Amino acid sequence: MNTLVKTLHGQLLGNVAEGVHSFLGIPYAATTSGANRLRPPQPVQPWSGVRDATRYGASPPQVAPPESAGSDWDTALAGEDCLNLNVWTPDPGAAGLPVMVWIQGGAFEFGSTAAYNGRNFARDGVVCVVINWRVGADGFLDLGDGHANVGLLDQVAALEWVRGNIAAFGGDPGNVTVFGESAGAMSIGILLSIPRAEGLFRRAILQSGAAHHVIPAETAQRIGRALAEKLRVPQTREAIA
Repeated sequence: MNTLVKTLHGQLLGNVAEGVHSFLGIPYAATTSGANRLRPPQPVQPWSGVRDATRYGASPPQVAPPESAGSDWDTALAGEDCLNLNVWTPDPGAAGLPVMVWIQGGAFEFGSTAAYNGRNFARDGVVCVVINWRVGADGFLDLGDGHANVGLLDQVAALEWVRGNIAAFGGDPGNVTVFGESAGAMSIGILLSIPRAEGLFRRAILQSGAAHHVIPAETAQRIGRALAEKLRVPQTREAIA
């Protein structure tokens, strides 16, 4: 059975199974290809008609770990349209349901929404959101030009999407809990301290991680220079992209 919701950017077609409505691969930011590559997330453009949200969207480019073989993660191909998220809700027509946003771990190198299913949260009356965000060099390359940590900015953009759209899924934008493990928990520790994330969530659950995994800018830029040297290209985003 299918289900429809209307977001600020357009209509979405999802699935209904065992009383849970699921909407997959929803873009919360524009593609990361072309001029957007290695740069902060850009606003997603509205679409006309009904967008299919019955399949997982692309995963962030990465070398997937061996344990992903044979899983839904394995079937969600990596691609530049990776800034997407999934929503599970017990009832899009409801109002004021609590919202939980999962930020996965993976050493800031791996991660895919396709590895997680929020169905059980929805069965308990919670609107569950799972987000993709850029990892590895795509998300954290520092060339000293002011565009480092775009993977964290992806997380902020996803939370901004939740604030503006989650009511369409029955959720309360004022009652959002972020939760994550490992690199996801470390990310949340950082989100708790940056002004751009202020007001985007009410509670935070950090599982097996805190805001202690921070590389000094000098070290991060040295890694960026080493990457450019290995690629034999100038130390610019345009060249590395």
